Amino acid sequence: MQIQENISLKNYNTFNVDVTAKRFVSITSYSELEALIKQESNFFVLSGGSNILFTKDLNCLVVHINIKGITIVKETDSSIEVKVNAGENWHEFVLWCLQNDYGGLENLSLIPGNVGTSPIQNIGAYGVEVKDRITQVETIEISSGKKVMLLNEECQFGYRNSIFKHQLKGKNIVTAVSFLLTKKNHKLNTSYGAIEAKLSEMGVANPTVQTISEAVVAIRSSKLPDPNKIGNGGSFFKNPIVKQTSLLQLQKKYPDIPHYTISEKEVKIPAGWLIEKAGFKGKKIGDAGVHKNQALVLVNYGNATGSDIYNLACQIQNHIQSQFGILLEMEVNIV
Repeated sequence: MQIQENISLKNYNTFNVDVTAKRFVSITSYSELEALIKQESNFFVLSGGSNILFTKDLNCLVVHINIKGITIVKETDSSIEVKVNAGENWHEFVLWCLQNDYGGLENLSLIPGNVGTSPIQNIGAYGVEVKDRITQVETIEISSGKKVMLLNEECQFGYRNSIFKHQLKGKNIVTAVSFLLTKKNHKLNTSYGAIEAKLSEMGVANPTVQTISEAVVAIRSSKLPDPNKIGNGGSFFKNPIVKQTSLLQLQKKYPDIPHYTISEKEVKIPAGWLIEKAGFKGKKIGDAGVHKNQALVLVNYGNATGSDIYNLACQIQNHIQSQFGILLEMEVNIV
């Protein structure tokens, strides 16, 4: 374990924002993390850097969680439970599942970031949320250095939400996540978004977990910029959930407004549609901009600062609230 000084975090966040960590250490084992907690009190935990926007230098120790490894917890004829350490890349883990014909995470293909942040954000896409497959989350309690296990129901999962964003924020560090996956008779989900159309276009009549993943990758690649080429953090805003009565009012002016029923009283409206309707799709202010193919994605075209991107996000928020009466909530963590 080597602590370095004045390290650029440009390569540690998918927005490619160039800020400096006063001190930096990459943790590759649980024992290293235990030792660090005993000797350090003021630090910032960083994982894959895919859901974070740095707006300033970090005048503290940045702890990069880079613990790798996948182990089988238990297995039956029809299912398998695997424990995945926090530093594993999410998409590479999904590919590992597909290579072994394990089902359950194929709709979550190509989501940037690491496994450790997946329960914090309760990542989701195309009708699937990661909470549907998580059995437990392993953490280390910062105050005591003790290992704390949380079962699925204890994680208080919600839409892009969990206990790790609230009661346990800054108190526990996720070190591993366990998933229950299917080995046969996979329950395939093709009804959400454009998956069925893409499968048809691919000539797939009988989809598998592999072909669903291929369809999701193709759809995401056509709409979303590659963080390795254009800095971004994926979806910047949450899709707002509004009352049915609010939808009825909006439909008077926007009869084509898309929506998905959540309950008898609530619907979800795509934030990307609102942003595009407000005229922000493809808009660029300096090197900060809204992606030309997906209005939900804010991007760094080169030398934008975190503040440049954040200011653009605030401008979008204000405009959407003024035009539609809806306050968009940022999905990306602002630091």
